[in-house]
Amino acid sequence: MTFLAMILAQATPPAGPAPTQAPPTGMAIFPIALMIAFVVFMMMSARSQKKREKRDRDDMHSRLSKNDRVLTIGGVVGTVITVKEDEVVLKVDESTNTKMTFVKSAIQRIVSDDKLTADAR
Repeated sequence: MTFLAMILAQATPPAGPAPTQAPPTGMAIFPIALMIAFVVFMMMSARSQKKREKRDRDDMHSRLSKNDRVLTIGGVVGTVITVKEDEVVLKVDESTNTKMTFVKSAIQRIVSDDKLTADAR
């Protein structure tokens, strides 16, 4: 038993403060900086895409004119009868002469007759 105690006594480190290694700060900061740069890049990209979509939508709403075929966000297809400041009157049924009034922001896109029939197939 004393033999085992002597071996264990030799294997234990000497008493006193253990030497510590300083973490390599340059190596730890690089991945964090890379992640932050990636997040900033993605936010800027998403922001510019939103601006572009808003500009295109506003441009389309300003180009609306009488006799344009349009599709609303609710799926209603109609022909523009009148365009006001922020309202559009659509004729949605030729046989009964049904008209509906929408705000301009409800117009999703201007469609042509060929595209409308191609989408219906």
